[in-house]
Amino acid sequence: MGFAKREPSIVQMIHRERMDRWAEEDAAAERPVPRLTREQVQALSGRFGSVSPWRVVAAQAAVGVVAALLAGLLTATWEGAWSALFGAAAVVVPGALMARGTTSRLSRMSPAVSAVSVMLWESVKVMASVAILVSAPRWVQPLHWPALLASLTVCLSVYAFALVWRGRQV
Repeated sequence: MGFAKREPSIVQMIHRERMDRWAEEDAAAERPVPRLTREQVQALSGRFGSVSPWRVVAAQAAVGVVAALLAGLLTATWEGAWSALFGAAAVVVPGALMARGTTSRLSRMSPAVSAVSVMLWESVKVMASVAILVSAPRWVQPLHWPALLASLTVCLSVYAFALVWRGRQV
């Protein structure tokens, strides 16, 4: 009784194709990367614009004011507007603290100092945000949580738009 040669299944063909592609990628990754000259690095960094952290904070503040106005109109109360403004402050004030800390002279001394500075100011930012949110019920009476959370979310989304904006400047 002879055994006939079986055709490979579709799954086996796809698996073999993926393995071949991965082997090609591994071979490409092992090639040495050419070193760039100083001029090439400067030209490359000039292509990718950066968005100032102060611009992002200003955009968040503007979006927060608009969100507070909309919340005031939608809820027809001052409490809705104040709650939304407090939610915006929970993003804008800590963002301004971090922008101030990371753009100081000290944070530009060396890459290691800069990395530690960013981590330190990020923790300050998180603690300030938590402190503002925890104090919200004490400062805004009665607190309108949906307005606060909506403006907080809208202000946080400015970070994503800043990344998109940076990408379009290229």
